[in-house]
Amino acid sequence: MGRRPGNGPGAPIESTRAAELTERGKPMRDWLTVIAANMILIIHAMALLVVAFGTVQAFVRSVRAMFDRSPAGHRFHRGYVQYARWLVAGLTFQLAADIIATAFSPSWEEIGHLAAISVIRTFVNYFLERDMAAFEEREAAAAQARTVVVEPS
Repeated sequence: MGRRPGNGPGAPIESTRAAELTERGKPMRDWLTVIAANMILIIHAMALLVVAFGTVQAFVRSVRAMFDRSPAGHRFHRGYVQYARWLVAGLTFQLAADIIATAFSPSWEEIGHLAAISVIRTFVNYFLERDMAAFEEREAAAAQARTVVVEPS
């Protein structure tokens, strides 16, 4: 008892059952691998489009800022902040694609790649948030200075 005939002497039922389940799950695993590969390709294409669009937009804004100078470079800085947002969005898409890729075939190289993108995205996000907060403070101070009300004497 506890053994199946034809599975060789000493082959336990549990290992035979596990092999059967693994073999039955193979079509599902293959199907998921194909879907994941296509999703990775689509997400990388989306990241490329986001970064490309942001780059073109930043170029156009930079050229405009050179010819139409703002007093303290606000127009150029606003374009820089917007471009950084596009780059963060692109890195986020790349991170999503890398997470999917790592889930299906985790190698140390892929895990290192994923970690590098995560670190880059974190630093870009940190500096972007810091720059945006400083920019908004300057904008608020400039708006407040413009709206100073002079009381009649």
